Order: sequence, then structure tokens, then C-alpha cells
Amino acid sequence: MFDTLRGYDRHSFASDALAGLVVTLMLIPQSLAYALLAGLPPEAGLYASVVPLVVYALLGSSRVLAVGPVAVVSLMTAATVGEHAAAGTAHYATVALTLAFLSGALLLLMGLLRLGVLAQFLSHPVIAGFITAAALLIAFSQLGPLLGTAEGEWLHGPTALVGLGSLALLLALRSWGKPALRGLGLSPRLAELLARAGPVLVLALAVASMLAFDGGAVGVALVGEVPRGMPPFTLPLFDPALLADLFLPALLISVVGFVESVSVGQTLAAKRRQRVDPDRELLALGGSNLAASFSGGFPVTGGFARSVVQFEAGAQTQVASLWVALGILLASLLLTPLLYHLPKATLAATIVVAVLTLVDLRVFRTTWVYAKADFLALLATVLVTLGLGVEQGLVAGVMLSLLLHLWRSSRPHIAEVGRVPGTEHYRNVERHAVETRPEVLALRVDESLFFANARALEDRINAEVAARPGLRHVVLLCSAINAIDASALDSLEAINERLREGGLRLHLSEVKGPVMDRLGRSDFLGRLSGQVFLSHHQAMQALASG
Repeated sequence: MFDTLRGYDRHSFASDALAGLVVTLMLIPQSLAYALLAGLPPEAGLYASVVPLVVYALLGSSRVLAVGPVAVVSLMTAATVGEHAAAGTAHYATVALTLAFLSGALLLLMGLLRLGVLAQFLSHPVIAGFITAAALLIAFSQLGPLLGTAEGEWLHGPTALVGLGSLALLLALRSWGKPALRGLGLSPRLAELLARAGPVLVLALAVASMLAFDGGAVGVALVGEVPRGMPPFTLPLFDPALLADLFLPALLISVVGFVESVSVGQTLAAKRRQRVDPDRELLALGGSNLAASFSGGFPVTGGFARSVVQFEAGAQTQVASLWVALGILLASLLLTPLLYHLPKATLAATIVVAVLTLVDLRVFRTTWVYAKADFLALLATVLVTLGLGVEQGLVAGVMLSLLLHLWRSSRPHIAEVGRVPGTEHYRNVERHAVETRPEVLALRVDESLFFANARALEDRINAEVAARPGLRHVVLLCSAINAIDASALDSLEAINERLREGGLRLHLSEVKGPVMDRLGRSDFLGRLSGQVFLSHHQAMQALASG
């Protein structure tokens, strides 16, 4: 944070303060709603939006990322904690604190080990499928509170009226709020900011309607008493058996939260030609979750919607997050009595509208058209998430992605190349009109060689040698090979000996420096039946003249 405050001026101060106000207005209803989604009392959402924001502001590398409760992580929290305690009990809240602590500890450990690169192992289709499926689960889970369904009845009329009315108003504000405000003569930016604060207006109207019509007396479920005060000092439960049970869910929550945060942070940073350090983000998110565990919260991460709002509101530095934390703190101290008459149906509508933005149905079509294998990973992630749960869906998606990667890597693209007439360029014989020589086979391997694909190269060379009686030389064009592991080295040695026994010679061309260094640490080059050429054109000239 402190490195971004050099040259901090009055304009930056005003911009951060305005952004903090707008995000605070947006975050109050979301924090309450996501706490209920996680199975916790509403004040836990407020607590999770104070100290964690301060910690992230001090440690994070993004200037606009807004940390706090988010829908997907709240759902994963409810699914995990619900296996160990009954919702509404003190033990449930303690397990949630412990989950936040363990998640924070794992994030910190990954940050210290500089494992930010792990985010790259989750493919976009898997993440998109998981978030879409989780959003649908969240939306369906809110039908009960939204409609007031109870055992023996399809819906509760007054509750459904409040819930559906709130839902309609939220959707109307999202779709037409900005154009309507523009029509009143407001600037585009101010109209956008006021429209984003629409959920607070809906909450105020819902509270007013409950007071005017005595909603509680007709059976509309209300939030009830929300304790007023500062975030409390809390302690996780350091039970080895519980920590062992929570390890995998905490790891999954950590990874999902980290990937979401980094994706949002990098996208917004790129628009201002700034950068986000993934390893530093691990440390910052780890510290934020540890802070949540000691201040009455639950697992948190960087949220997409609130970060975009903070960015569009003009936030310049992490000071905007400090303003948000101050705003939520003041709300916890001053506004909680007003939340007594807030209907839970309105909070359910807030959740539904928020998660609808996470549902991305276009990814199904684009992935199907572009890559069928990735579509299978996407579809499997969605189906398993919907059928078995969020943890199982994410694990299934990741495992399938890794298996598909290994399958694709085990079938590397190996092209026979020839010279483009009149040039020193060599291209695939199946795509271009090129010149070749019957005594020389030139193969370009478009993949690093490792244990999963080394056998494919052996099979290709064996087949080509068997089909070409006049062949004398095999040249491997290595321009696309970035690494050769020990298994692949064994395969190259076997290929070299097999060709030598058949009266043929193996040559290499355009070997990259790091690959050449590793080969130099073995005795392969000393046993090579042919030569290593700097360029493929030199190889073809030398072999043609020989």
C-alpha cells in the first residue's frame, strides 16, 4: 500500500473517498446476504468486511480489489461447515472461523513458497463451469427464503410478495436505473454510481414496508436483532481432528478465492497499465482470512462486482478499501437497529440478482466450437457440481483438465517439413508446396518432450523408417522443444541406437540453449550418430552435399 501513496494528493483522496462510499452502500446488503448464505448470522457478514479489508489494503498489490464475503465462497463455507455443526449454533460459527483460519494459513504458506503460478493450472472452462454451476445452486437455494416456502405449503403469500417485489425492483434498477438517471440530466458516471447503490434503496423500502404493514405479524421472516458494536475478538478451534477434516475444503476455498481475486485484479489493473503480483496476493488474501478468523468473520476473497464498482467509482489506491472498512464499521455501530425489520426475502433477492451475473452460458457454445476436449471438462464440472456438490465439482474439473492435458501432450504434433522454394524457411509438407529429399527425413516436434509423449516420437520415426527404404538421415527440428526430461532422453538414446543399427544417422537442429545445456550434462551428444546444427537450413545443406 505504502508504495502507492507517493504523490498522494487531494484528487486521489476525494476519488478514494467517493469510491469507498459507493462500495460501502453496495457491500452492506451483500455482506448481510452472504452471511445468511453461509449459514451465519447477518452481523458476521459485516464483521468479515472490516478487518480483512484493512489487512488487504496494507498487503495487497491491487489498487482497486475489494475483499469481503462473496457468493461462491459463502456457498462452499455453508457446505463445509454444515457437515460439522448445525446452522445457527455457536459451534457452527466457530467452525466457520476455523475454516477461515485454515484457509488463511494455506494461502500464506503458498505465498511464502511463491506458488502464485498454481493459478495457471485451473483452466478457464473449468473455472467458468464451476462458477456457473455454483451460481445456479445458490440461486435455487434462495427460492425458499424468497417465496417463504415451508413444510406443507408451496409458498407464503406475504413473503413471496416481498421477495418477488424486491427481486423485480433490483432487476429494474440494474437494467433501467442508469438510463433513467441519465434522463434526469445526471452525468454517465454519477448515474452509474447511483444505480450501483440501488440495493440499499431496495433494503430501505423493504424495511419501511415491514414497519408500515407489520410484516412480522403476518409471518414474513425478518432478520431480527443484529448486535451493535465493533467486530469481536474470536478464536478458531485448534482441534487436530477438525483441522484435518477441514484441510481439503479449506484448500479448495483458498484456490477458488485466489483465482477469482487474481483474475479480477489483473483485469482491472491492465486497464490502467498496472500489475498485480500473484505471490503477494496470496500473502494478502492469507492475511485477510486470518484476520476474518480472529474478528468474527468467515472466509473472504476479492469480489468481482464490488471490485468493478470500486474501479468504476474512480478508486486510485487501497485507501478506498480503508474507507469501505470505516463505512461498514460505522454501519455496525449505528445502523444495526434499523436492520431488525429487514425481511430475509429481500436479502434472498439480493443474492439471486448478484449471482445471476456469474452465470455464463455463452462459454458452453464458444468452448464447444473451439475445443471439444475443454467442453467436456466444462460440462463435467457443471454436472458434478450440480449433482454432487461444489467441492466434488471443482475436484472433478481440475482432475479432468489435468488428464486432458496429459492426453493432448501424449499426442504431440509432429510435422515433416520441407524447404519453401527459394528461401531458407521450412514448413509442413501437408500445408505448403515445399521441397524435400528422399534420403533425408526432417521432423519438427511442436512440443517439449517428456514421459507422456516420448513414445509417440519413437513410433513416428519407426513408421517413417519402415516406409522409406532409401532413407539415410533423420533430422529433428527442435525449435519448439523447450525441455527434455529423463524419460524422453532415454527415448532419444533408443532412437539413436536403433537408427545406427539400421545404417541411418540421427541429427538435431535449432536446439535451444537451455535444452542443449541439459543434454550436455549427459553422454547423449557423445553417442549421437549424427550432428547438432545451429540452423535447420545448415543441416539440409550439409546432408544434401554429403
